[in-house]
Amino acid sequence: MTVSRVLNDSTAVSPTTRARVQAAMTTLGYRPNTAARALATGRTRQLGVVSVNTTLYGPASMLVAIERAARDAGYAVSIASLREPDRRSLGEAFDHLNAQSVEGIVAITPRAAVAAAIKHAPRSVPLVAVEGGEGPMPTVAVDQYLGAVRATRHLLSLGHRRIAHIAGPDDWHEAEERERGWRDTLKQAGETPTTVFRGDWSPRAGYEAGLQLAAANEHTAVFVANDQMAIGVLRAFSEAGIDVPGEMSVVGFDDIPEAAYFAPPLTTLRQDFGEVGRRSLALLVEQVEGGPPSDERIVIPPDLVLRDSTGQVQRASVRSI
Repeated sequence: MTVSRVLNDSTAVSPTTRARVQAAMTTLGYRPNTAARALATGRTRQLGVVSVNTTLYGPASMLVAIERAARDAGYAVSIASLREPDRRSLGEAFDHLNAQSVEGIVAITPRAAVAAAIKHAPRSVPLVAVEGGEGPMPTVAVDQYLGAVRATRHLLSLGHRRIAHIAGPDDWHEAEERERGWRDTLKQAGETPTTVFRGDWSPRAGYEAGLQLAAANEHTAVFVANDQMAIGVLRAFSEAGIDVPGEMSVVGFDDIPEAAYFAPPLTTLRQDFGEVGRRSLALLVEQVEGGPPSDERIVIPPDLVLRDSTGQVQRASVRSI
């Protein structure tokens, strides 16, 4: 009975006794039987996470943050990756998680097709969406639009007016919002946004767009939709003999761990994935533990991290204008 009370965090156990029981459990390598506990309490304390393309930095970082937040809250996590970004794959993922008796699900939905499909998902357990568009469910998202506005305003403040954009895939919510923020900010400054290159988040896509920017020689700055593509841009500019930031300023998005070690170190937008994980888990656990249904939308602002890849415009560097 005393061990049971310790395992269930009962206040009816003195600190001294609790410490002795925990020390004995450690010595013996004791682990609670989760199946037996679930039968006794009717709770599995298991949560599900649906994700897409976890090889990309953003979704992978969100997944890690959510898992850590769940563990801190006393829950285990099962993960289901979508085969395709469509309703059928989403249904398969939900079926897989429900078969494991999860008490709630967090769905990372950065792609438009997944965000649309999740609106029709069965609600057998509480659900929270991360990074999706607005819908009839609680949602946590980084303010991608605000990040793009801050990036573009920073370049404008340095005197840049010809600012290109290398966008992400057009079926990603983040790509859409970052491009929209860039366009709106240039228009508000009296400039005409013209040059957009469409990439796939990879360094190769950034490299190819960077070569085209270098050949055209019509811009003094570029806002790149993620840091991985910015790697390719910097490589292309280096090969073309373009000094960064002397002739071209570059801003990325994400603040991946390597961004501070690029040549030059990259100015970028930092997303607080830890906060995304904590806030999404808090919304989910509130419902799992008996709270009312919610359609609250929490938006977390990104931070502009200034490094050496941006500088004052040098107008003479644009020879064709």
